[in-house]
Amino acid sequence: MWLFICYGDASIRVFYLHKYGWSLMRKHTQMLVNCAWLGERLEDPRVRVIEVSSDVNGTAYHQGHISGASFWFWKDTLWHASDREFATPSEMALHLGILGISQESTIVLYGDPVQYGTYALWVLTMAGFQNVRLLDGSRTRWVSEGRPMTKEIPVFKAIHNPAGRADISSRVGRDDLRNKLGDPDRILLDVRSIEEYRGERVSPPGGFDHGAERPGRVPGAIHLFYRDLLNEDDTFISKEQLKEKFSGKGLVSDSVNEVVTYCRLSHRATLAWFAMSHLLGLEDVKIYDGSWTEWGSIVGFPVERDIK
Repeated sequence: MWLFICYGDASIRVFYLHKYGWSLMRKHTQMLVNCAWLGERLEDPRVRVIEVSSDVNGTAYHQGHISGASFWFWKDTLWHASDREFATPSEMALHLGILGISQESTIVLYGDPVQYGTYALWVLTMAGFQNVRLLDGSRTRWVSEGRPMTKEIPVFKAIHNPAGRADISSRVGRDDLRNKLGDPDRILLDVRSIEEYRGERVSPPGGFDHGAERPGRVPGAIHLFYRDLLNEDDTFISKEQLKEKFSGKGLVSDSVNEVVTYCRLSHRATLAWFAMSHLLGLEDVKIYDGSWTEWGSIVGFPVERDIK
């Protein structure tokens, strides 16, 4: 049984009833906002909106975006310029400062596709920027509600930002993952398509199959497709439905101390991480950011698959 209690400080305390009684799982601030919440605050200079896209050209953004929204191509801002590594806290501070966004600003992110919003939120919080919100449903929900879009590209005065304090506690590397394979205290969650999980492909169906040398999954990983956490309009399903989905996979149990989720590049995995950590308040949910493009290409690393 779960109990959610809202407090006046805009936080929610989440309790879980197990065999020993009620346990506080997490105190956390609401990070998910709906279109109505954002629509009421578009004129507030303290609220800043960023569209995070998988399209380097920003085609959808230039055809129409939420008023005041700046544009980020995910790889240019969230990754290191040359290494396959995240941007450092000082680099993220620079990216935000160029847009006139300070530590006092409330950043609202939405993705195109939806998973790039949660990915950006994850990277920003690891870089020490905590005043971040996610728009539930992204541009899909915004458009479906008939809310206005604009082609006007906003211009802001750049500012200097101090670097945030890094917190990579929600990140897991390949060696940590391999060293704990088979650990009963850790559950591995693969949120890719069933075709990727079974070893039929190394990338999502419908496009060029690329991204790793071998198909398959990390040994012992269970499967839950990331789209099963979302409605058709890209909003998250209800908390009760989320609890049912995760409980059905054994992810909510007294015997589970840690969940590590992954996909192909970790974008889709951040949706599951956000749902478990920030909507249900579960502790110790982490992301293997190298995901299948790394694991499936390393010489000597074990692979499990259904397709022989």
